[in-house]
Amino acid sequence: MSLMETAMRQAILLPLRQIPSPPPLSSSRVPANSMYGPNKQKMGTGRALILCCSDSSSISSSSSPSPAIAMTSAPPVKRRRKRYRRLYPGESKGITEEMRFVAMRLRRVNKGSSDDDDQDSSSEDGKEGEGNLASVDDDGGVGGATWEPTLDGYLKYLVDSKLVFDTVERIVDESSDVAYAYFRKTGLERSEGLAKDLEWIRQQGFVIPEPSNPGVSYAKYLNELAEKSAPLFLCHFYNIYFSHIAGGQVIARQVSKKLLEGREMEFYRWEGDMPGLMSAVREKLNMLGEHWSRDEKNKCLKETTKSFRFLGQIVRLIIL
Repeated sequence: MSLMETAMRQAILLPLRQIPSPPPLSSSRVPANSMYGPNKQKMGTGRALILCCSDSSSISSSSSPSPAIAMTSAPPVKRRRKRYRRLYPGESKGITEEMRFVAMRLRRVNKGSSDDDDQDSSSEDGKEGEGNLASVDDDGGVGGATWEPTLDGYLKYLVDSKLVFDTVERIVDESSDVAYAYFRKTGLERSEGLAKDLEWIRQQGFVIPEPSNPGVSYAKYLNELAEKSAPLFLCHFYNIYFSHIAGGQVIARQVSKKLLEGREMEFYRWEGDMPGLMSAVREKLNMLGEHWSRDEKNKCLKETTKSFRFLGQIVRLIIL
């Protein structure tokens, strides 16, 4: 081997001699943080690998058993049957028809008969028949009994009737309640005709009496009611005209024949078609009644009973 080859070989082997040999694999001499430390030994098995590289929370959650979900079947839902309230007699046609049924029932009670089909909430402690509007028959009967009108009694009847009609028409004309505006100038007004009749009777030499207790009491009640409730007052308004038209014609014929030598009183005259005028008032009141609650309608039916009681007391003045 030449000198040059020997020098080159020494130059190549010299760096290899300077590299230190690795330390022996002993746990007592190897640092814990070395790559040859205990953690390296733990990686020897799959279980150690999971413990080293997995999150502790995930391990605990995965190892703990999941709670069982209780699967219970709910009982079937039972739907309640929808119950509909029983309609009052005449309710489907309007409040005026309901009041008409009350008036028919009051007339039957006054005559001593009854009908269970027409029972409603208008009764007041079973006293519907007391003081009801006298039912005047075509043969001159009042409440099933014959009656003989007197001129003094008829004058009292006219005077008290005029006080009631004056009160009703004044309230309707002067009230600021918009509900009353529908019933102004209906053509059914009676005050002017009554004034003419009383003047004619005065000219015949008779003294016109002052209003008596039945008319005064009713007029006072109407004034008080008008301030409290327009629906209740309007029920009286309707019943006053309705009763005068329904029963007034029979009274007029009997009184005219027996006391006035056949004279036709202005109280029983209407300009225009009287049934048509009454029908227009009926439609307006039914229209307003659609906006009333059932409680207001029930109160209205009770007021219908009161209305006929007041009016009956006034009619009976004719025979007292």
